Amino acid sequence: MAIPVDEIMTLRPHPLGRSLVLCASALSVALATGCTSDSGGPNGPSAPQSSPGQQRKHPSETSDQDEERLGEQVEEALGTEEVGDNDPLFVEAGLERVSDGFHTEPELARGRSYRLSVACAGKGKIILSVALKAPVRRTMGCDGVPLQLRITASTARVTIDTERMPGATGMVAWRMDRVEK
Repeated sequence: MAIPVDEIMTLRPHPLGRSLVLCASALSVALATGCTSDSGGPNGPSAPQSSPGQQRKHPSETSDQDEERLGEQVEEALGTEEVGDNDPLFVEAGLERVSDGFHTEPELARGRSYRLSVACAGKGKIILSVALKAPVRRTMGCDGVPLQLRITASTARVTIDTERMPGATGMVAWRMDRVEK
């Protein structure tokens, strides 16, 4: 049904309605501000203030500089800082944050022996898992000392993973090499 133009009614805001809208808006802003700001009052915890350029860091996190330093430490421990394709025994290597862990499935020749080297630097411990015919699961400290395992591939793909234990931080690196016969 069409409404003729001369019959269109204009709505005038009601003074009470306008007051209610303004009051509700002001209350919403006050609630949002109260919920999102740090409260140092008697009923709320007082948070330490930080400068604008400084971020608060969770005690279990490491900074980018720490990660870089720890990454260099584990790569040096495994000799992966300058490894290349010209090494005929080299299979693969990698570097990850402990919090991310590493997950790899290198393609290996069935029946051939390999040396897996893993190093973790930082704090805490990680769990290394190697899915073989006889699975390997080892807990290792993030002390920068490499752990070496000799494995023989029973299938073409072997799954290798690490996971951090609670509170562990730092960097973890691995290297897989063929073992000469």
